[in-house]
Amino acid sequence: MSHDPRIPVTLLTGFLGSGKTTLLNKLLNNPGMKDTAVVINELGEAGLDHILARTVESEHVADNTVLLSSGCLCCTLTNELADTLRDLFFKRALSAIPEFKRLVIETTGMADPGPILANLMNEPVISSTYRLDAVVVTIDSQYGIQQIEKHGEARKQAAVADVLLLTKSDLATPEQQEALAATLTELNPGATQHMIRHGEIEPEHLIDVGLFSQDGKQAQPQRWLRAPTRSKAGRGMLPKAVHDDEIVSFTVTLPKPLTWDQLEPVLKWLCATFGEQLLRLKGIIHAEDQPAPIAVHAVQHTLYPPTLLEGWDEDEPLTRIVFIGKGVDELRVRDALMQL
Repeated sequence: MSHDPRIPVTLLTGFLGSGKTTLLNKLLNNPGMKDTAVVINELGEAGLDHILARTVESEHVADNTVLLSSGCLCCTLTNELADTLRDLFFKRALSAIPEFKRLVIETTGMADPGPILANLMNEPVISSTYRLDAVVVTIDSQYGIQQIEKHGEARKQAAVADVLLLTKSDLATPEQQEALAATLTELNPGATQHMIRHGEIEPEHLIDVGLFSQDGKQAQPQRWLRAPTRSKAGRGMLPKAVHDDEIVSFTVTLPKPLTWDQLEPVLKWLCATFGEQLLRLKGIIHAEDQPAPIAVHAVQHTLYPPTLLEGWDEDEPLTRIVFIGKGVDELRVRDALMQL
């Protein structure tokens, strides 16, 4: 069984003005968000009071935590994220708050998702009780391209997303919509894209969209990995050198049999070598010393413990690893992995 008992976490981020508050407003009132806890950053307009002003039926269940009539639990981030997550988990264990089944973290518009993901996974208490389900990023249909070109943070957010929400699509021309979709596909071919207007989207497009399906029982690595299928280089051509600030994504396929004992030190070395340049690594590994395929995930310096995908098999057991990085040297990565 590949059921993971940890609480799935959705990280919701997006550039300033890209419509996160509108989206949250709609989501919080949606009965589909029942049993979800939402941590909201108290910075700026999107404070809890601002969002809850329109949600009359709500009751305070614990300090800085509110239960909404939709069954959604809300809390504001008043101190460090790690403390808030620990606090929520202990309150849940002590039945001081309802037993939420998943968590959404909304972050400020200028946030670089990397350190937040790293925080989430580096804390032993947190990584044993929570797991990252997906990174969801809102992007303004009208101004998204300019923001991605001008701001490194907007580019990073779009590059590490699992789900891209193209917001305010009613305000953009068809040309703007197409250009943005194409830009995002080039930057992050593995992400799903949804065009939305007025923040309207069904929760199932955002929550439980990661490695495990909605019931949490069956792993769905194909959906999670969604590797970039085409390499920019033609067949037989070497990958081109990349600039230090250029965001690249590529997939390395390792066809021959290998063991996790062999692979793990190489992945750790890659994390240590590229560090903050390695925005995200995702892989499905078929290792001879493991009872089932395993899913691996890394952000920056940290390789997280692998997840065993019991009960899941592929017709062709190919080990493949997707790298998303800023100025990451593809040749060096391929060399290190091909030495195995």
